[in-house]
Amino acid sequence: MNFKQNDRILQLTEKTLIVGVDIAKHKQVARAQDYRGIQFGKAHTFLNSFEGFEGFIR
Repeated sequence: MNFKQNDRILQLTEKTLIVGVDIAKHKQVARAQDYRGIQFGKAHTFLNSFEGFEGFIR
């Protein structure tokens, strides 16, 4: 059993926000979820460029 992974899982609380970004050659996809895996809103797609990233953070 991997105790390090279990220790990390136990660190998740109701205050935890998990943000994942799938990085690709042309487009990235980002989404946020809570500690239970419930997604906040829809996944957001943006272009792999400075302009695409700049539009994402606004």
